[in-house]
Amino acid sequence: MLLLDLDTIARHERVDAFQYAMDQSVPNEVVHEDPGPGVRARFERWEVGGVVLFRSSSTGFEVRRTDRHLRRLRQRPVVSFTLQTRGTGRVELGGQQGAFGTEDICVLHEVSARTYGWSGTGAADAVIIDAERLALPVDVVVDACFRLRGSPLYDLVLGHLRGLWRDPARLEADPGAPALAGATTELVRALLLTAAHDTTAPPARAAMADTLVTRVLAHVRRNLTDPELTFDRVAAEHAVSRRHLYTLLGRAGISFEQWVIEQRLDLARTMLASPAHRGLGIAAVAARCGFPGPSHFARRFRAAYGLTPREWRRQAESEPGGRPEPPLDQR
Repeated sequence: MLLLDLDTIARHERVDAFQYAMDQSVPNEVVHEDPGPGVRARFERWEVGGVVLFRSSSTGFEVRRTDRHLRRLRQRPVVSFTLQTRGTGRVELGGQQGAFGTEDICVLHEVSARTYGWSGTGAADAVIIDAERLALPVDVVVDACFRLRGSPLYDLVLGHLRGLWRDPARLEADPGAPALAGATTELVRALLLTAAHDTTAPPARAAMADTLVTRVLAHVRRNLTDPELTFDRVAAEHAVSRRHLYTLLGRAGISFEQWVIEQRLDLARTMLASPAHRGLGIAAVAARCGFPGPSHFARRFRAAYGLTPREWRRQAESEPGGRPEPPLDQR
């Protein structure tokens, strides 16, 4: 949903409109790099199962939030996890200063005094979670801000957050959105705890244990194309026994082998329907999706979708949207 587009607002009203948009939960002092009529900004918002995705792009600015501003908090506080997509974000928090680029996650608690912004034209994507849902003290979030890269979960969480932005409108309407929001909350909570504490400390160890299933599934998704991906190997790579991992997945209602096949089949039918992969033969698609051979792949595909891979591709080429609908009993 579009929240603000200063290009649609009279030039002499843009600074005030920007200030109003930034003051919706906590009043702020906003300082523009160039406060003239050339100020530009665009804000968009989606909600995925209770987690908010907020996209912003603008000319240079700085938002200053002091203790005086925080005394006027009007809503339930939130915690933001921001990915800079253009330019360099700059933060001053708790007496420390930092710069954030495209490989960084910037985490800020709404009730912490800080300065945030960027110079020149910049853009950022923020995942925003209710602080009550995250259930962490403000000092843990503040302590973690400049230490996130020290967490063993950093790369996993960075990839997960980026994935949320591939198609936020589709995720917003997906029936699995609440589960995705829950997994996202657990992952970022574990990231903060393992960054703020030594990984051997009880809070960090508990967070690692609580997110094991989420981490395992994310690992499998990243390695679907590897035909050597096995249950034993996944358990070993996460330093747990086969029995323990089997029990945890069972409690989550997941059969490892069946889940892997379903994920590979979904990847395969996406590739078969994609114009970018029409030059690949069926055997090549099967290999790229981790299947041991084209016959095995075709048999699994037909059992799941009621069509052979070749029939699915042919139907996709004739569909206006480029992807056929599966049979009713497979939807």
